[in-house]
Amino acid sequence: MTTTLSGKTALVTGSTSGIGLGIALSLAKAGANLILNGFGDASAVIAEVKQFGGKVGHHPADVSDPAQIADMLAYAEREFGGVDILVNNAGIQHVAAVEDFPVERWDSIIAINLSSVFHATRLSLPGMRTKGWGRIINVASVHGQVGSVGKAAYVAAKHGVIGLTKVVGLETATSNVTCNAICPGWVLTPLVQKQIDDRIATGVDPQQAQHDLLAEKQPSLEFVTPPQLGELVLFLCSEAGSQVRGAAWNIDGGWLAQ
Repeated sequence: MTTTLSGKTALVTGSTSGIGLGIALSLAKAGANLILNGFGDASAVIAEVKQFGGKVGHHPADVSDPAQIADMLAYAEREFGGVDILVNNAGIQHVAAVEDFPVERWDSIIAINLSSVFHATRLSLPGMRTKGWGRIINVASVHGQVGSVGKAAYVAAKHGVIGLTKVVGLETATSNVTCNAICPGWVLTPLVQKQIDDRIATGVDPQQAQHDLLAEKQPSLEFVTPPQLGELVLFLCSEAGSQVRGAAWNIDGGWLAQ
């Protein structure tokens, strides 16, 4: 499938590493201008994305803060003429039983994994409606549809992302703006690597630790990759994906088929 996004501007939150960077690279390869988001020195990532020829910017907004999200969208309007494709990807994780879950961790996970999706969406939609075209793609998770012990805040937030996706999908249904969620299973990101490292720390062989993590949930016994997620995003941005609305698209190695 060839998707040409020349002249479009994409904003991908949490895009200086992992899933977000993989999606940003796919969008850049398809010709989109990119606004990257993430903490720290982004010069190496900017250079990596720039090789594809589009305009590239970076905004360091902490997406737990609505005011910083608003500043990022103002930057997008000022420097790029607005956002055509919004990929809400930023996320954090913490694992603990409900009765032991730190309140501040709950609040930060809900703020970054759920509330940021609402704020970035509400600020991007008016410009998309004015232009008569837009794509909002929320990186949810298989945990937006099933639960796992120890992940109360993450599961609650991702379920919320899917609910919000459905509402926005309905509210934009008669327009050329679409809103969908993608729901990855295990992707070998720093968040997942930490869970593997925790198993290794108990004396488990590294290869066995990775196998055991996958075997518990993901029948393919293979990780989903950021480039695969990027290609799915490109499909949702294409004309072929124009009637996919309010969907939660599983890309999980068979996790939810069980």
